[in-house]
Amino acid sequence: MDTLQNMRVFLRVVEAGSFTGAAQHLNTTTAYASRAVSDLETHLRTRLLNRTTRRLALTEAGQRYRQRCEQIIAYVDQAEAEASDAHARPSGKLKVHAMTSIGQHYVVPAIGQYQQRYPEVHIELTLAQRVPDLIEEGYDVALTLALGLPDSIFVSQRLGSAFSIACASPAYLERSGVPQVPADLNRHTCLQMVTPVFPANEWIFDGPNGRETFELGAAAFQVNAFEALAVAVREGMGIGLVPIYSAISGLRSGQLVRILPEYTSQEMNLYALYPSRRYLDAKIRTWVEFLRDQLPPTLAADHAELCKFACS
Repeated sequence: MDTLQNMRVFLRVVEAGSFTGAAQHLNTTTAYASRAVSDLETHLRTRLLNRTTRRLALTEAGQRYRQRCEQIIAYVDQAEAEASDAHARPSGKLKVHAMTSIGQHYVVPAIGQYQQRYPEVHIELTLAQRVPDLIEEGYDVALTLALGLPDSIFVSQRLGSAFSIACASPAYLERSGVPQVPADLNRHTCLQMVTPVFPANEWIFDGPNGRETFELGAAAFQVNAFEALAVAVREGMGIGLVPIYSAISGLRSGQLVRILPEYTSQEMNLYALYPSRRYLDAKIRTWVEFLRDQLPPTLAADHAELCKFACS
């Protein structure tokens, strides 16, 4: 028995004053309307209507039940309207997770622009160097870097790519000289980023001679956050492979210098992950669409700007 539907029929019968009038309004049969009320009474083991050949009248229990049904149906209608509106109109809280450097350089500015367009969306951003469990932790969208398409039950949208470049501080280069090819790094202090994505003991470069591998010795400094690595490089502690999004501000200010300008390393794809395509909430749909429109040109502009920052 569909109790909720039978409640709707019961209310319509009471409003119309007859089964026939209710059936006409609901575009159904009189027998269906009568059976719906009878099913309710059987389920409740209570008479709701007194029936005569000329009129219907609510019993005392029926009067109380009518009031409750009106409240319940109103709540259900409101919930359905809110849910449908969420599919049609971006509003409410959007929980976003992003890797720290990507979040600081790309996601925070994008949020500002997105909220100018959709001011009813309130974004809660979490930055961390990991991929969260979207369902368990309640995130709507996660932005992650990966070598290839993530092996995931979630929907993914590729937003672009980013790579790392070899950087040092002006003071370090003045003190230690400028390497011209990856093999020259043997004579330099190399700072190491610890990540499960790339090998811990080697740097892989893509350049004019194809792919070259440089074997790292004992690292003078290791860290697990790109921001900290960029700080160590700026402080003259050695040479590091710094992602473009962590390096670009230091290159612009002159605190970092790009070395081996013909080489790039550790290229990765940037993906937006979200739980499902079906009945996608409007705030999730518009946020992913916004990122897909805005981030590729921003990434491309950063890549193009690198040509200004080669050590001479």
